[in-house]
Amino acid sequence: MATRAESPSVTEVVRQSLSKRRFDFRSAAFEASLLLMLLASLAILVILLTDVVRSGAGVLTERGGDFIQGSLSSLAERAGVWQGIVGSFLMMAFVVLVAFPVGIGAAVYLEEYAPDNRIARLIDVNVRNLAGVPSVVYGLLGLFLFVEVLEPLTGGRSIISGGLTLSLLVLPLVIITSAEALRAVPDSIREAGYGVGATRWEVVRSHVLPSAAQGILTGTILSLSRALGETAPLLLVGAVTGFLSTGSQTLAEQLQGEYVSLPTIIYAWAKEPDTDFRALTFAAIIVLLAVILLANLAAIILRNRYERKW
Repeated sequence: MATRAESPSVTEVVRQSLSKRRFDFRSAAFEASLLLMLLASLAILVILLTDVVRSGAGVLTERGGDFIQGSLSSLAERAGVWQGIVGSFLMMAFVVLVAFPVGIGAAVYLEEYAPDNRIARLIDVNVRNLAGVPSVVYGLLGLFLFVEVLEPLTGGRSIISGGLTLSLLVLPLVIITSAEALRAVPDSIREAGYGVGATRWEVVRSHVLPSAAQGILTGTILSLSRALGETAPLLLVGAVTGFLSTGSQTLAEQLQGEYVSLPTIIYAWAKEPDTDFRALTFAAIIVLLAVILLANLAAIILRNRYERKW
């Protein structure tokens, strides 16, 4: 009795069909163009980094800790970036304390609580549009709102105004990335929580947020990196571009007083006609890149620990 031949599986049929196809020139050309674009981008990045390191490494080698711990000065041989590092980290503290909780909370509301109606869709569209607004526009908003209207609380042109302006700048990005991470959580996780009698808040707190934590933390890292490198908004809300003397001020007085950041130091030194400041500019760029990498590294470590916990 003849045995019935076993029919091939769908996967095997697809594999055989793909293996028998002729060479697709258009697909290969498209893939090659994508690879060429990637290599060109990496080449530009390598050239820029090489030029910055070659031009600024001499200052870091000769002065070392004196350059990093030095204060602003009109003399190139005495100028340093410590005040800029402190100012940048103080403003990043405002971003972490203001933009991240508000942005993540807004994303949770839009994705988990808000009804799917025209108002919610309008808010979502506006948030995405705000993410593409030039940073100088946020500087004008901060100048009006925090420097002029809320001057009794912020101290006018102060670190508080700069930090709040940067918080507004990155807030749409935090909302968008957090909302996308929440949207990527499978509905089966929510249904499982509701199936055992959990409330909506318990489902969001114990199931949805832990599942979306990796995407949310990745978005906050990107937002922090953007805030660290911004210059235009800070110039509009009072960042000092010349000599800055802090004296023996308390922390509260410093928060409501004049300030400086690493990007504004680079901006000020790049305009100096003295050639000695040109090398300092490249050295300050290296320090800024190192600060951004360290901040990203710390955020990545915290994200990985959080993932292992859950």
